[in-house]
Amino acid sequence: MPQPFEIVQEMDVEATPEEVWDAIATGPGVDSWFLGHMEIEPRQGGEVKWTMGETMPATVTTWDPPNRIVTTGTEFPDGSRHEFDYTVSAREGGSSNVRYVHSGMLGGDWEAEYEAMQEGDPMYFFKLAQYLKHFKGRFAVTVEMFGPVVQDEDQVMAGYRRALGLGDVAVGDRVSLTPEGVAPIGGEIDCISQHFLGVLSDDAIYRFIHAFTGATMLGHHFFAPDANKEQLEAEWRSWLNRTFAEA
Repeated sequence: MPQPFEIVQEMDVEATPEEVWDAIATGPGVDSWFLGHMEIEPRQGGEVKWTMGETMPATVTTWDPPNRIVTTGTEFPDGSRHEFDYTVSAREGGSSNVRYVHSGMLGGDWEAEYEAMQEGDPMYFFKLAQYLKHFKGRFAVTVEMFGPVVQDEDQVMAGYRRALGLGDVAVGDRVSLTPEGVAPIGGEIDCISQHFLGVLSDDAIYRFIHAFTGATMLGHHFFAPDANKEQLEAEWRSWLNRTFAEA
């Protein structure tokens, strides 16, 4: 039986409401920090297509730039649906407050999915803040992919650290990643949780993830003007598959 849910997040960001709006209400903006690929028709009643493996259609049910956007998803056969509600309020000094409400219904294995969203939603909301602080006004080349399924979360997160040349690290540590087959990466650990390891560099946001389905997953966003999506996808897919081939 489908179960209702609601996840609420709020934060102040170093961006004007108009800059926040570009990040939350345009396809290229959302793709620069969220997961999957987003297309948004910019009007009340506009069509929304969120593609993450499959396409999940939605409708713009509130369109009030640059103050509020709500997108309401179509109900799936199992009764699940998702609604995303962003409210933006101006603050002094050119900053803004962003309030995020993710609500709807969950079907199937709803307990596991809700538990994953309780960790994942704050991680992506934080990535929005990082995008607005470091890369606002720029659109990313996104490399997002699933790799081998490994149920043991400790094995996955240890595998990421080993393959990146990391030991014990904490948020704020400067690191040099050495992924085989990919150019070395200098940056800073900007997030760590049970299923997420994040690195921020001068021209990219990196996320190494263990999905709630058990799949290994990458969610990287590259902002260098010469970033080549095809090349980056090939390099990182090879790295991910090699890292967890034996597992």
